[in-house]
Amino acid sequence: MDKGAGITAHNYLIRVVDDPHRIEPAAWDALLQTQAEPTPFMQHAYLCALHASGSATARTGWAPRFITLQAGGALAGAAALYQKTHSYGEYVFDWAWADAYQRHGLRYYPKLLGAVPFTPVPGTRLLAVDARARAALVEQITAMARDAGLSSAHLLFVDEADRRALHAAGWMMREGVQFHWTRDEAAPCPDFDAFIDTLQRHKRKNIRQERRRVAEAGISFTTHAGEAIDASSWDFFHRCYTLTYRAHGSTPYLTRAFFDEMARTMAPHWVMFVAWHGAERIAASLIAVDAPRGLAWGRYWGCTEQVPCLHFEACYYQPLAWCIEHGYRRFEGGAQGEHKMARGLLPVRTASAHWLRDGRFASAVADFLAREGAGVAAYVDELRERNPFRSSDAA
Repeated sequence: MDKGAGITAHNYLIRVVDDPHRIEPAAWDALLQTQAEPTPFMQHAYLCALHASGSATARTGWAPRFITLQAGGALAGAAALYQKTHSYGEYVFDWAWADAYQRHGLRYYPKLLGAVPFTPVPGTRLLAVDARARAALVEQITAMARDAGLSSAHLLFVDEADRRALHAAGWMMREGVQFHWTRDEAAPCPDFDAFIDTLQRHKRKNIRQERRRVAEAGISFTTHAGEAIDASSWDFFHRCYTLTYRAHGSTPYLTRAFFDEMARTMAPHWVMFVAWHGAERIAASLIAVDAPRGLAWGRYWGCTEQVPCLHFEACYYQPLAWCIEHGYRRFEGGAQGEHKMARGLLPVRTASAHWLRDGRFASAVADFLAREGAGVAAYVDELRERNPFRSSDAA
């Protein structure tokens, strides 16, 4: 049902809905494709699958509050928002903020969040036809949080256009770090072996040793893309995915029904790497892809049998080799993990934006973010000094 409708100060018709299925798919996706950094994770089918599968719903602490702006009967702006009762599945950590609220006898939850659930992938969050519509979205999101009496509003892993609009509206900015592989456009590597040769000698040696250990354990891989990922493969993958979460004492975010929806509605966006020990499958990793843009994202993995170095092979070497072979220009390795640098993924800054209703806490958080931002800048500088690639005159 519609949670609200009205005319904004910018003469847009605004709607807020609690089910993404109530938004016209073609209009949402057409607007998404005009953005600077669209990703498959912001497609209507992906967001609907999270909801329909029971993965991101009010029951799991992700109550949809999707907002749309219309002008002249056309979609001029949209954002995927959720009213959250916890901070799980976000990858931009505000637990300390919530604890500070609690210690002062205040409620941090619920809060308003603009993000793709369980998906730390940078991209456009404010879908807008122009800067005016983007500014109107920011204004409406702030008003939604304020009018509902929520403690705060947050937009995670935003792109540069979003960042500018949010900063201009007085939101506080927060930086993070991820690790991405980017193709050298001046001298692209023809295959994975050539890529390894661009790394420093001890990095090359370690990677080849890790791969040799996996091969000597009798492990082989098969690759399955798009509709070639059959139901049996999805079943096995989900089993592995579940085991990984359980091994860390947590509950999987995504249901088996979610992956059914992905197979049905977004099959071309998935590539699966399956590890075999003889005739038995023992591990699987999954990446998402945007073939026209040459982008890939490492997402999930798991195993039924522990093999030394199998994680590196399944999650980095197999996907990187595939990306290089297919001419992709970027592979994002996911959140966190300095160990990715030793495998050719370099640090990249990410951005999120935050608005807190309570002025006292907003001032304290702003001070914290200033100090944290200086630390992030120093951290990135330090990481870049540890560049894993050899210089042109090194052997």
